[in-house]
Amino acid sequence: MDDQAPANFIARLLAERFIPRADALAQRSLVDEGFRLEVERRLDACGLRLLDNPFAGHLAVALSATAESATFGSGDLWLSNNLGLQRDGVALLVLLWALIVLPKRERQLSRDAGDDGGQGDMFGAAKPMPKAADASRGIPENLLLDDYGKQLGGKTRVNMNLGILSRVGFIERRNKVIHEGPLLDLAFDYAQLAPRIIQGALGELLAQRAAAPEGEA
Repeated sequence: MDDQAPANFIARLLAERFIPRADALAQRSLVDEGFRLEVERRLDACGLRLLDNPFAGHLAVALSATAESATFGSGDLWLSNNLGLQRDGVALLVLLWALIVLPKRERQLSRDAGDDGGQGDMFGAAKPMPKAADASRGIPENLLLDDYGKQLGGKTRVNMNLGILSRVGFIERRNKVIHEGPLLDLAFDYAQLAPRIIQGALGELLAQRAAAPEGEA
């Protein structure tokens, strides 16, 4: 194995923040176990971990769990993020994840189950299932403001936070429509967060609507 290849891959991840899954080194990290283990070993030594899931079109890096306290502080000093987002910005990010990624994942899982035909794909982990751009759908900004603008601090705050989320790669804004960015599907642990939203906040909201009089619902 080329000793410099893992270092080059990590350096690009840090400099570019995310790398397309189709990139040669990204593909190698998915199919070459020795290369992947060396990348993960070097990242772990620096308090980092590789972000990858088969449904996302990019790879990235994040803090490891053991480095979070040392980086963000603890107790009353704990910071939810290092992007300068206030509580309404974090709420907007989670909301966009729920509006874009949750439906996308359902479409991906349904399509994958229908296309598999009972045959496993030896190299399935090396590609999205299916291509993220095929399953992801945008959210018109005016609808977001109409439905959630008041709860998220008003139009000015929403636009400011959308600008931050766009600059760091969580979303893309095109023609007044919010689309999934390279990091949106990587930044959240779907297995952990999806049940909390579906069975928690979303479940409570749906229950409230079901119990409300027909005119109010």
